[in-house]
Order: sequence, then structure tokens, then C-alpha cells
Amino acid sequence: MRRALITGGASPLGAAITRRLAASGLHVIIHAHAGAERAQALAAELTAAGHSAEALACDLADQPATHAAMQLLLAKGVPQVVVHNAGTHADAPFAGMSPVQWQSVLDVSLGGFYAVVQPLLLPMLATRWGRIIAVSSVTAILGNRGQVNYGAAKAGLIGAVKSLAREVASRGVTANAVAPGIIASPAVEQAMDAKRIAEIVPARRAGRPEEVADLINFLASDQAGYITGQAISINGGMG
Repeated sequence: MRRALITGGASPLGAAITRRLAASGLHVIIHAHAGAERAQALAAELTAAGHSAEALACDLADQPATHAAMQLLLAKGVPQVVVHNAGTHADAPFAGMSPVQWQSVLDVSLGGFYAVVQPLLLPMLATRWGRIIAVSSVTAILGNRGQVNYGAAKAGLIGAVKSLAREVASRGVTANAVAPGIIASPAVEQAMDAKRIAEIVPARRAGRPEEVADLINFLASDQAGYITGQAISINGGMG
């Protein structure tokens, strides 16, 4: 059974990704930090439903701690699918953005990619099969007011997978980014109503987490072995 690590795997989007990969027969490792209890509950739910799952807690901004957690994972078996979904927001106009607001967002989204993927990469390459998928954002492509830090971090992920793909393609490992647009979640529902979403999105609705999860599930499959180094938008036509 292939093993899949999903960072931020208990968030609204992360949980949809986790459930979809579990349904495809993967053993899912549900990473969380602040949401550790949600990750444990999701693992219990999936296990009760007959799937294979476990929870993992660590702070991706703490690279030594994350490295240690990855070594413990490797002792159980190599994760051949890594979905880096974890991220955070600290929105502010750039002129008033504090150093902490800038760095905290980069530490989780971009630094977290390094902290998780780098220690797993050589063991994954040794299996000669792997899928690395980074969850970016429409903000990385179109930009958004008040999100210079978030846009920088998510754009960095696109650059990272494009370069990494060239390093690992010959060993059967792919590296891609998925860039969702407005995806339904409690946070989105608080920030904007359906009328505003219809004004922004040509498809006139928010995306469903399951639609993003289906795309990621495909990229994690054998069928996607010739797709690598790509940033795939899923945003209802926003651009």
C-alpha cells in the first residue's frame, strides 16, 4: 500500500484531499499543527470506515522538529505521495506589513515545503516512483491586495516544483502545483457572499473542495506519470 503524507490534512480542503486519497487505497498520514485534534478525529473516522490512516503533529515552521518527524515517518515506510497543503494567512497592506506577518506566511507555505519534502526526497527516489504536489493559489498567478506575503509564498511553490521536476523526472517522480481559486470553506463564507463570488468568478460559484481533491488524486496516480513541472489552475475561469 502506497503511503501519502498530506500537510494541513485536517483543514477543509486538506480533509477533502485526505478522504479522496484514502478512497483510492492509499495509507494517509494526516499532518496538522494547531488542528492536531481534528487530524486525529479524521484518522479515526477513516479507520472506522475501513481505510488506512494515521495522524501526525508537528510545526512546519520549526524545521528541526519537522525533520525529526519525517525521520519517524520514514522508519515506518517511505511516503511516495506528498501533498503540501499547509498554509497560513497574515493579510495586511504591504506598507503596513510587519516582519512577523511576512515571515510567518513564508515559513509555513514555502519553508514547510522544504522542511517536509527535502528529507523524504532521497528515500522516495530510491523507490523510483513518487508524486510531489504543492497546493498553491490563484493569488500566486493573479495577485491580490493585502496578500503580498501569501502571493510570494504560493508563487515560490510554483517555482520550486518546476525546478524540482527537472531534478527528479528520470527517477519516476513527478512534481506539480495546483492553484485553486475561491473554494468553499467557512472562511470564504464569512468573507464573501454568493453574489460577490458570482461577480469575481466566471463560473459564478465557488469551487468545491472535492473538485480540488479529485485533481490532486489524479496527479497522485499512475495515470499522471507524464505530467510534471506544471502549475494547474482550478479556479472557475478566473485567469
